[in-house]
Amino acid sequence: MTTMSEKGVFISRSLTLLFAVSMLFLMLSSSILFQFGDNSVVPRSIYKLIVVSKTPVIIKDDQTSEPIELKSTPFVGSSCKESCFKSDLIKPTVSCDRNHALLKIFMYDLPPEFHFGLLGWKGDRSQIWPNVSDLSEIPKYPGGLNLQHSIEYWLTLNLLSSTAPNLSTPCTAILVKNATRADVIFVPFFSSLSYNRHSKIHSTGKTSLDKILQERLVKYLKGRDEWKRLGGKDHMIVAHHPNSMLLARKHLGSAMFVLADFGRYPAHIANIDKDIIAPYKHVVRLVDAGDSPSFEDRRVLVYFQGAIYRKDGGMLRQKLYYLMKDEKDVHFTFGTVSSGGVRKASRGMISSKFCLNIAGDTPSSNRMFDAIASHCVPVVISDNIEVPFEDVLDYSKFAIFVPASDALKKGYLLKLLRGVQREKWIEMWERLKQIAPHFEYQFPSQSGDAVDMIWQAVYRKISSVHKTVGRENRYQMSQKFLTS
Repeated sequence: MTTMSEKGVFISRSLTLLFAVSMLFLMLSSSILFQFGDNSVVPRSIYKLIVVSKTPVIIKDDQTSEPIELKSTPFVGSSCKESCFKSDLIKPTVSCDRNHALLKIFMYDLPPEFHFGLLGWKGDRSQIWPNVSDLSEIPKYPGGLNLQHSIEYWLTLNLLSSTAPNLSTPCTAILVKNATRADVIFVPFFSSLSYNRHSKIHSTGKTSLDKILQERLVKYLKGRDEWKRLGGKDHMIVAHHPNSMLLARKHLGSAMFVLADFGRYPAHIANIDKDIIAPYKHVVRLVDAGDSPSFEDRRVLVYFQGAIYRKDGGMLRQKLYYLMKDEKDVHFTFGTVSSGGVRKASRGMISSKFCLNIAGDTPSSNRMFDAIASHCVPVVISDNIEVPFEDVLDYSKFAIFVPASDALKKGYLLKLLRGVQREKWIEMWERLKQIAPHFEYQFPSQSGDAVDMIWQAVYRKISSVHKTVGRENRYQMSQKFLTS
């Protein structure tokens, strides 16, 4: 006869088994439910927020969680020959799960004359893109100041590498062949290079090549079904040089622009609601975090070297020069990229505690990103500046912003900077070393570098764009009923 104790054990084991089977069934059901695709029962955008993907998540500095830590070793140089490419990252690897990619990007197959052809690249007759799996086939971007606006080059390389089986890249943005399945449509026009190299009219012609390419681009895009579908609102165009796309921008203003700032754009064409601010590529040498000079080793208090006499907002530089030029612990001089100017600037910044970033012809300059690369605390004097990734990076932790009206008060700026305690400066210096990798352009891209951060910024931006499009489409169906 079964005892009460044996019955209790039997019931307990039965309940445990039932609970285990139920949990297994729940897990399997959830897995099936959350599989997504074009016919998913769960919207793809919601799935991305639920499933833990391989894409890094950037946390705001003022939240309890720490921001991601990057363990990569970025590489840079004042030119982009071999130094911009990380050959030891090119190795066989398992491709990322394309379903977990944050963004699906469709890229137009524009003729090479719009992109790598501007760098002198010539593929086979039917070849549009270089083979990015082979570094020897990738044309190098010219150095000097050209390099600071090379953003479209790095983004295009990153998209091409997303389909290369032997490249290890972040699973953030992937290239797709069907535009209807894309979150964003990318326009691969190297507009900054086109302006820098081809905006002048040669003696044999009446129109510059840059203008010709812009006219052709506008005609091409306006004729595409992809553009007509949403009026270009899901398109992404890089125009980082402030003078690039001067002709085309007024015709393509509905697209998302990737810019250095809004200084030369009317608000109805470019604004923070729809566009992305991307960092310049710095031109000075990147300082390794372990070799960064300390507070005591940085003997210069304030550093600025560059063009002093500028038009428009650049008058501020001239006024500050006369206020500060005779101070013994201040380096404020004229400088250019010629005659070793970049090397001098690199040495000067890593020897200084604070580096001035003053408005010039436009609100921004690459000087801020040179300062970040040098771990020299940026002092920003530019009232209308917009900075990259400010929605996820707290700039107050590693930079000082001073209103122009205050900076121009005699003695104000130096009193402010001399009043920064050693402990506070070290705190900002340590933060600079942490966030510097977020501003590095490199190939192949690495998690959390500048390319990856731009794609993440695009992802955050398109949700608001889609909301706007949806709002505009609310009453279109009822209008169709009335007119049918």
